[in-house]
This record gives sequence, structure tokens and C-alpha cells, in this order.
Amino acid sequence: MSAAKERMPKAAKKKKTRQTAMRPGFEVLVAKRAGFCFGVKRAMDIAFSMAKDGQKGVYTLGPIIHNPQVIEKLRSSGVSPVSVEEVGKRDIGTLIIRTHGIPRHLCDTISGIGRRIIDATCPFVKKAQHYAKLLNENGYQVVIVGDSQHPEVKGIMSYAGDDVVVVDGNSPAQGLSSKVGIIVQTTQPVEALKRVLSNVIEVAKEVKVYNTICNSTALRLRETEAMARKVDLMVVVGGRNSANTTQLANLCRSLGVRTHHIETADEVRVSWFRGCRKVGITAGASTPDWIIAEVEKRIRYRGGAPRNGT
Repeated sequence: MSAAKERMPKAAKKKKTRQTAMRPGFEVLVAKRAGFCFGVKRAMDIAFSMAKDGQKGVYTLGPIIHNPQVIEKLRSSGVSPVSVEEVGKRDIGTLIIRTHGIPRHLCDTISGIGRRIIDATCPFVKKAQHYAKLLNENGYQVVIVGDSQHPEVKGIMSYAGDDVVVVDGNSPAQGLSSKVGIIVQTTQPVEALKRVLSNVIEVAKEVKVYNTICNSTALRLRETEAMARKVDLMVVVGGRNSANTTQLANLCRSLGVRTHHIETADEVRVSWFRGCRKVGITAGASTPDWIIAEVEKRIRYRGGAPRNGT
């Protein structure tokens, strides 16, 4: 009787260890290009370096990237976002321009009130701004393929002249002249450019095209598509207001693959993986490695602590 009692705690402990170490009965694939692109990494290095140096009065003009977890981490390090309206009111020592860039008149205004500016605009976005200006100066009507409400496109528009046209690739461009120059929001898929170009050449007599799609975006989309075609479920990680992350999720869904767009590992649910043999993980260009790693870990351990039994 005494010996049986002594063995029971050991058996219970052994069983608990097996449960903790249990791995899911499916394969987990993680996209090699998931996470920060070159432009975002550069901006993060600038912002966190200034925070580490302990510089006071450092702000970003709006969220530096579209990822709320990163923005909060920066805020806790002493670098907070401010709105355009707050720039003239706060005691700002240094203002970091976000990766998406800003309209040129806004940059002039900020410089005019004596604010020190650190430009963290993605170099690929800067190139699109340069081409928009060049096309306008050479007499081309500029057509931008992209989302007219996206901050990157708003910035590019400010270099493109008064007759600039923004088209999303799903609707034909209207009010075109005979001499058109085309540039593209850096995170757009190449298919959108092809559709717009097909429309423009039916109207314009002279067309000049600068393919300003970021190579990282194109490769990420291609890799995600290939992965989505061979898994039962895709988990796309990144900010819900991130255009390129949403694009990845929409791509996966368009292929008929069950897809969940999440921001953090806390959103992972055990029920998603029932019956799965392969699960794919990809992430947007503004998603840090540490969030991707947390999601992967949670998935490999079948979701951790799901809520409401789901």
C-alpha cells in the first residue's frame, strides 16, 4: 500500500511531462521571406538606435510601420508617434519620417518650423517618388497603380503633378492624355500593373513605365503562393492595417486555402488545425521575427490555452 502511494506521484509527473512536450501531428512550414523587408529593417534600426542612445524628444510622424506591437515596443523605448497636427505643438527634438514617406509639402512645412528630420522612408519608395517627379517634369501624365488612400501613394502623388491619376488595377483609368507615365505602389502585385498597362495602351499614344514594385514584395507573394498550394491551412501574421499583409491573406484565400490573418500568437486556436497535415506560416514586411517565432511556437504546441474551448 505504501509502495503504491510512492509510485503514484512519479507516474503523474511523467504523464504531465509527456503532455508538455507533445508536438502536433502535422508539418509546419515557415516562409523564408516572412517578416521585415530591407526598408522596414532600416527604419527599425534607425528608430531603436535613437531610443538606445537615450535621445530625448524623438518622435515618428505617424506610425513608422503598420504593426501595432512594434509601435508599442518603440513607445516603451521612448519613441512615440505624433500626428501632423501635433508637430507644431509638442517639444520635438527629432522627427523620424515613416517608411511610407510623406507628401513633399509636408516635409517642407516641418523643416520650416525648425524640426530636425531623420528620413526613414524606404529607398524603394524614394525611387518611386523620384520617378513620379521625373515623369511630370518631362510632360507625362502620371498614373500610379495603387491604393489612393495609402500613405505611400499620397506621398508619391505630391511629386506627380496636378493631373495625376491613381488606379487600383481593378478599374480602368479615366481621363488619360496621349502621353502617360506609369509607376507602381511598391507593394502592389505585378498583375495589377499588367491590367493597368493593358488599359492605358488602348488610349495613350506614348507610354513610359517604371516598374517600382519592390522585389521583396514580388518574391514574398510568389513564395506564399507556392506554399499555399501545398498546405491545408495558411496563417498570415501581421498588422491588420498592413496592406501587404492583407494582400498575402487575400492571395491565400483566392487559392481556396483556409486562411487566418492574425497579429499575435494569442489569436491562434487549436480548432484550426483539426484534420491538417501541413500548415504554412507567412508574414508581412512589417512583422518582426519575434512575433513570427511566437506564432510558430504556439502552432507547434497546438495553440497553448485556447479561449472558450475553441
